[in-house]
Amino acid sequence: MSRLKWDQTGNRVYQTGVDNGVLYPMLDGVYAKGVAWDGLTKVSESPSGGESSPLYANNKKYNDIISDEIFGATIEAFDSPDEFDECDGSKEIAAGVFAGQQARKPFGFVYRTLICNDTDGSAYGYTIHIVYNCMAKPSSKDRGTVNESVEAMTMSWEVTTTPVDIPGGKPSAHLEIKSTKTTAEKMKALEDLLYGTDMVGEVPATEPKLPTPAEVIALMGAVV
Repeated sequence: MSRLKWDQTGNRVYQTGVDNGVLYPMLDGVYAKGVAWDGLTKVSESPSGGESSPLYANNKKYNDIISDEIFGATIEAFDSPDEFDECDGSKEIAAGVFAGQQARKPFGFVYRTLICNDTDGSAYGYTIHIVYNCMAKPSSKDRGTVNESVEAMTMSWEVTTTPVDIPGGKPSAHLEIKSTKTTAEKMKALEDLLYGTDMVGEVPATEPKLPTPAEVIALMGAVV
């Protein structure tokens, strides 16, 4: 065993960026086919819970009870897919006429962040994030006049989640799949599920779908 070393070549890893957003609206309790989320600018992850409640006995601290942690996030984008309207409490009641303050529908959400290092840069790897059972909360939209400093309006949605069963772990609403921890073949198989495929020769095209945690685990295989 050798002495620890820091910041070795190839080990200076950091994460950046967000892209490849996909929305999976839930219809009648089932996730519909995914649609691309263009204009995605930021996803801020904001888990809640996980708080400590101390217990005392015999005039001293006895133990801690930790509350369950719930995944939450804020999605920021220049635009959202039409399929997101009903997830955002908007419903088309006539051609081109939308009513707000309607019942909000749950959805699934996928996005990608880049894993970089000091030798390969952003080509080093990436992380696919899968979020289940999302609900968008009402959010403000700032609409300002056009002036000499024109800026595109950025919209944001605060998202809460409800955990789902995770085989081999506690319930969770958030999975991260890191390309640096598995094979390119498995990542491609996962992306073909999430993003769909084009028709190639006699092989038919497939629709983008949101796999369950159990399906993701079966596809990626056991920890090695």
